[in-house]
Parts: sequence; C-alpha cells; structure tokens
Amino acid sequence: MAKPQHKPAPMRILLVGAGGVGAAFASIAARRDFYETLLIVDYDAESAEKAASVDSRFTWATADAGDVEALVAIAQEHRITHVMNAVDPRFVMPVFEAARIVGADYLDMAMSLSQRHPQEPYSKTGVMLGDQQFAQHHLWQANGRLALVGMGVEPGLADVFARYASDHLFSEIDELGVRDGSNITVEGYEFAPSFSIWTTIEECLNPPVVWENGTWHTTSPFSDPEVFDFPEGIGPVECVNVEHEEVLLMPRFVNAKKVTFKYGLGDEFIEVLKTLSKLGLDRTEPVAVRSSAGEVEVSPRDVVAALLPNPAKLGPQMRGKTCAGLWVTGKDKEGAPRSTYLYHVVDNEWSMEEYGHQCVVWQTAICPVVALELLATGVWEGTGVLGPEAFDALPFLDLLNAYGSPWGTKEL
Repeated sequence: MAKPQHKPAPMRILLVGAGGVGAAFASIAARRDFYETLLIVDYDAESAEKAASVDSRFTWATADAGDVEALVAIAQEHRITHVMNAVDPRFVMPVFEAARIVGADYLDMAMSLSQRHPQEPYSKTGVMLGDQQFAQHHLWQANGRLALVGMGVEPGLADVFARYASDHLFSEIDELGVRDGSNITVEGYEFAPSFSIWTTIEECLNPPVVWENGTWHTTSPFSDPEVFDFPEGIGPVECVNVEHEEVLLMPRFVNAKKVTFKYGLGDEFIEVLKTLSKLGLDRTEPVAVRSSAGEVEVSPRDVVAALLPNPAKLGPQMRGKTCAGLWVTGKDKEGAPRSTYLYHVVDNEWSMEEYGHQCVVWQTAICPVVALELLATGVWEGTGVLGPEAFDALPFLDLLNAYGSPWGTKEL
C-alpha cells in the first residue's frame, strides 16, 4: 500500500440520508476509527436518530436534502470536511452544490440525472448521467477540493475493478462489461424490489448508454439480453442493458473498445416496469388528483414508491446472495486472450446477522466507507470531479478484504 504524502486534517463527515444505504453506511463506519465524527442528516428525525444510535461519535439532525442553504448551514456549524451523499439521484445536485460552497470534499453513489435526446433517444445521447457534475470539474479543481462521484458498489467497485484489470491483468481491453445479478427472493411479497424503486425505474426505463469505438451511443431499454453464469451458487441469470454510470465513468481513465452495463432483472420485473411505463406511473412530474379531501398534486412515481415495501426493512424476509462484478475481455500482459470476471458477493443471511442490514444496501454502503478511509489516510488524493477509476485500485481492494468482505476473480 502506498504511503501517504501528507497527513490530512481530521475527517468530520456529514452523511446526508439515513435510509437503507445511509443506515448501513453508519453501521459499517461505526467499526472504523479513521474519522473524528459523523453527523447524520435526514428529513425524517426518527430515521436519522436511529442511524446515529449505533455509535457514541455520531450525532444527528434534520434537513431537506434539496435545501442547499440548510445543508450549508449545518456543514459550517459542525466544521464538516467531507459530505457523503446517500439520498436518491434527485438530490445529487443540491448536496453536491452545498459541499462545494462549504469547501468540503464530496462523495456520492449515484450521479446527476440524465435527459433523453429529444429526437432520437434510442440511438443518440442527450444530457448524460453526471454531465452536470463534470461541468463543474474546473470549479472543484480551482478550490483544491475533490468530488469523488459514483463511489457505491455499482457504480463504484466495478470502476475500481476496471482500473485494477487495466493496471494488473490486461495489456489490451476489448470490453469492460458490468454484470450484476442475484438469486434473492423476498418471502411474503409478490413484488418487492430490494433497492429504491424510484431509482430502479429511473435507470431501467431510460435509454441505456454504451461506449463503443471511442464514443457513447444509446439503445433501447432491456436490449441485448444474455445469460451470465454468476459465481458462488447464484448461477445463470438473464441480463439486459440498463442505463448506469459506469459506462460514463470508465472510459475517462481506462482504455477499452467497449463498455456496457447489464443487470439481471428477470422477466417478471421487466414486465412490471414496462407496465408502469405504459400507464405513465413512471412519471416524476406531479399530476392533479381529485379526492374527497379536494384536489392534490402528486408524482405518479412517488405513489408507486409509497405503495411498495421499504427496501431497508425487507432484510428478515430476504433470502439469497447478490453479486456485483465486471467481466473483462481482451489480452493479458503477455498478449494472450483473456476473459476474467472480477466480483463481490454478499450473502443476505451474513449481512443481516453481522450488521443487521440486507445485503443489497450493505454492499452499496461499504464501498464509500472504504474510500473515505483511503482519503483520510492520504492513500487516495485528488482534486476536481473524479470517478473511482482515477485512483490506484490495489489499496482499495486490499482494504475491502481487511473489512472482512473479500472480492474474487473467475476466469471465463
């Protein structure tokens, strides 16, 4: 592991969001000592207080993640050095902006939202994921601050795998193919997503982006299905193209002819999403609804989210494992053909017993904690708006193992 060039100031973290991933983040961070304090903020006081109760170093407060002024005031009052964004992508830009104003470093696990090409959405890109953030790269760089974007598991760990494969395993890369799947079931529910349905609708129904021959293009949702055989007993799962940040991040620092993201959704899940789209229930714009209480305006997608169970509370009913990984093809360091899957598997039974959090949110949360520890010790350094592939991958993977959550490889 590389030695730090200097000792950073004591880390004081503001965690925005105490939902499933935020609460899991707090539980993981409670076992580490690389920071001075952690302040947990959520619009729901009960959630913030519960997440903070796992460690005496933690405090909590209430605030709206969309209120830049409130976040700035809280961060300044508590002398925050790092802002950790654990809310859904709608609030990326307000939290991102608050961190920049305060002069704190910033991390998130999902990036600013995309907008479809107005005329040709299924062939040409419009505003891409993260474009709003990358447009401010020069501001962050000029301030000497770091915005580490896409630092969850997907995006996040897959991007670390891409850098590791490029530096240590491959001399030439044909494709970086993110492949995620699971064999998770949820007892007692016909349909119960294990992650935020708001985010799931956003990424699954938007035109997926593919990097190919030096440029980005889009395709249709759920396109190019393939069956991928996942490790550690999960087995074959059909995966389809989905919009995701890795495709926008990896080509910035890793040379590859093609970059894709495919997710194992399953036929039933895809049909539900298609039905929501046909009915307009995927829309985020408020619509007027007449009720006995009068006329109110509600977002159809928010109604869908309200009707479904909270993913953070599904852990006791969940069974199975989740796998996040990267399938890399090309030539090894000696020039011979190579096909390798780098992966990270979490068993729900283990994560529930060890941490009290279901495996999907826990797997997402561990990666930013590892990244923050590397920043706290000076092993990772940088300025501007950067993704995980901008940094040396080996210290991250070594520390992930040290956290007791090992990663693996499989030759295909």
